[in-house]
Amino acid sequence: MNTAKALLEQYLASITNPASAAALFAEDGVLELPYLASLGIPPRAQGPAAIESFIASLLRKVPDFKFRNVRIHIETPEQVFAEYDVEAAVAPTGGIYRQSYAGRLVSNGTKIRLLRESLDTVAVAKAFGIPVA
Repeated sequence: MNTAKALLEQYLASITNPASAAALFAEDGVLELPYLASLGIPPRAQGPAAIESFIASLLRKVPDFKFRNVRIHIETPEQVFAEYDVEAAVAPTGGIYRQSYAGRLVSNGTKIRLLRESLDTVAVAKAFGIPVA
């Protein structure tokens, strides 16, 4: 059995390898960043193939993307809530992407069923050169 905390730690550590990170998700598992919709970015990827593609796309723009400073706030065997940070250069703009994520992961006991993350969309827009209304 993989606890939710163990799955989150594995996901965060493997983010630079999209195939490894995506393999942690169940066949119907979901990576969801609902606030990205406000920037016109698809906010949801379902299934390992779509999740791998989403992560690979991110890494093409932010090659040094890596989670740091993980803080676990709530933990049960099936769910975990944590905050974690990123600070990395954005290849297309040369800007620095500084972000603190808050993530809730739900496990089915062996794989990730849901990872829902919130983030500061203004920081995303500034780093990636997306106009903010």
